[in-house]
Amino acid sequence: MSIAAGLTVCGVLAAPVALAQGSVFQAVPVDEANFILVSAPIGQGERSQLNIYEQRTSKRPCFSVSGSAPAMVDPLLSTFDFTGICSRYIDGNGYSLRIGGDDLGTRYRLTVVNTGSDMELLAAPTRDRSQPTMLVARSGGVASGFLKLSFEPGWSLRRRAYGKKGLGHLYIYRDTAPQS
Repeated sequence: MSIAAGLTVCGVLAAPVALAQGSVFQAVPVDEANFILVSAPIGQGERSQLNIYEQRTSKRPCFSVSGSAPAMVDPLLSTFDFTGICSRYIDGNGYSLRIGGDDLGTRYRLTVVNTGSDMELLAAPTRDRSQPTMLVARSGGVASGFLKLSFEPGWSLRRRAYGKKGLGHLYIYRDTAPQS
């Protein structure tokens, strides 16, 4: 959706000017080796949500991973005061979807779905249900507990930045929308 603005030149209203779309924020790359995407069980584990853990210093491990397909995650940060050592992003205040220059945080919800054979991270439209649901990441199998999610090709993590200042919000990012 573009916004039109009128321009007054010498007291005469000129033709409307289209303002640039996108976000006032930039999406800057991060060292993904310091992050892990996790399918985290809710309550008794019948549903799951996305958690993202960041290892900020080497003082103490924030998480450990064992096995594969699916890989189990032990969220070690839940056992100590992780202030300054780890960051934890557990909901839409900590992460959102971005494709290219378009922040889709209000138009798409990131949700973890158990398909019966896999845990999938999906980006589902919240306003316009005719928009596509996008597969973002998957665990490679199903098990109880915390599972590592691995990005599908083309997806990555970026940090929200304002000017040159990195902010405490992450983007699940892709340059262009995936082809159906």
